[in-house]
Amino acid sequence: MRIKVGLPLLGLLLALLLASLSGCDNPEPAEKGFAGLGGEASVFTPVVPGRVFSFPADHGPHDGFRIEWWYVTANLKDEQGREFGVQWTLFRSALKAVSEQPGWGNQTIWLGHAAVTSATAHHAAERYARGGVGQAGVGVAPFNAWIDDWRFSSQGSDALADLQLSARDKAFSYQLRLTSTRPLVLQGDKGFSQKSEQGQASYYYSQPFFQASGALIIDGKTYQVSGPAWLDREWSSQPLTANQTGWDWFSLHLDSGEQVMLYRMRQKDGAPYLTGSWIDAQGQTQLLHADDIILTPQDTANVAGRSMPVHWSIKIPGKHFDVTIKALNPNAWMDLRIPYWEGPVQFSGGTGYLEMTGY
Repeated sequence: MRIKVGLPLLGLLLALLLASLSGCDNPEPAEKGFAGLGGEASVFTPVVPGRVFSFPADHGPHDGFRIEWWYVTANLKDEQGREFGVQWTLFRSALKAVSEQPGWGNQTIWLGHAAVTSATAHHAAERYARGGVGQAGVGVAPFNAWIDDWRFSSQGSDALADLQLSARDKAFSYQLRLTSTRPLVLQGDKGFSQKSEQGQASYYYSQPFFQASGALIIDGKTYQVSGPAWLDREWSSQPLTANQTGWDWFSLHLDSGEQVMLYRMRQKDGAPYLTGSWIDAQGQTQLLHADDIILTPQDTANVAGRSMPVHWSIKIPGKHFDVTIKALNPNAWMDLRIPYWEGPVQFSGGTGYLEMTGY
């Protein structure tokens, strides 16, 4: 799931796949809450404040936690100024709170999502894999995340300084190089990213300063593209409550070099849980609370039979930030086994990505 819901947070949706992908394992009883992850998770490792992050180890998988994801989005242009969006996500979901094991006894399910978007087209694809048999995984020396022939891999000794990103399906493919010399960003309170007033949370860090370049193919036509890209990394065991129905997540690249991440966790009852971060051009972060942000849907579009808010007003008065955001392509519906909306957005003074789930 990037609020990805960085989450970016689409990783939460993996719970819906366990019954169909767990093979001969005895599935656990169905849990309550959105995507099954608002329920009891006491057998898994809890997310608590005060974690000390360690790199490059934290770029890799985390035994004991139920879900995690490696999530990349890129806002790209070709030489004629035409705009595109690219998404690449790898999700890891643990069936049991045990260490990784080789072979078919492995208790991990992997899921990959990839998509491309232009002003007139949107294509999405997915891949599934069982852990332990070499079909998918993440390594840290060197960094390499893959599922089938989709890859996000380091080209040097610094794990997240120079990487190749690739995916392909029938209607699209892309091969991009992502580079950055900027520091990683710990989201929330030093990497502890709270998702509800009850304390549900994830560990969450980002690299919002990537620059991407390479080739993108859509419907048989090749484009040479470049632009900013964003990586989100999150892991958790119970990031939502049973009352939370979905989220709206934004990652914004400002022309000033600053970055903004916001998410709104919608609830069945009560006001949404709203938070985010303001990241200056040097990578220093400021946690944003609900009273710092005015996030308002402005207009909707009928997408796949749903009313989707594809036009937003975002105000952060303390930063003198006041923009209206529109989807590059309102029909950026991820028509996958677990459907959701995700695509690039435009605004005066920058560009970004929006993910919306639970509609």
